[in-house]
Amino acid sequence: MSRIAKELIAVPQGVEVSIDGQKVSLKSKKGQMALSVHPTVKVTFANNELKVEQAEDSKEANMQSGTTRALLHNMVTGLDKGFEKALKLVGVGYRAQAKGKTLGLNLGYSHPIDYALPEGITCETPTQNDIVLKGYDKNLLGQVAADIRAFREPEPYKGKGIRYADEVIHLKEAKKK
Repeated sequence: MSRIAKELIAVPQGVEVSIDGQKVSLKSKKGQMALSVHPTVKVTFANNELKVEQAEDSKEANMQSGTTRALLHNMVTGLDKGFEKALKLVGVGYRAQAKGKTLGLNLGYSHPIDYALPEGITCETPTQNDIVLKGYDKNLLGQVAADIRAFREPEPYKGKGIRYADEVIHLKEAKKK
């Protein structure tokens, strides 16, 4: 059995779990999420703990059990505490402004960019050059951060662009004559 799948997932107070065959649904005050479990994996819920087991003894069941456990753990953590992703704008005149459910970006193009945030994701701009995204779905949060970063990826010569807060950009040396 996968080493990751052997660990139990503690479900905190306030997160409701329901298992219907191969579908696991979680619900809390932040929102609700569901996961369709692979047929080679069995999920049980007892004593406020989720347990992931292999339904059969195969290599695929071993892989799927670890993946399922990791996905369920992220769902429980997100519905309990939530996730956060920080982005930083580097460049002269680059600005971000949160306007309700949209994020306004000025990135040196001839037009401003208005990015509509999906349901479940909120945005804060503590300064003009910082963006903090929050949400309970880790996959969706990472995808939204990647979409925003794709508007102006950091370039390798001056480092201008949108980068993750913990990202390190290795700058190239300029051409010599």
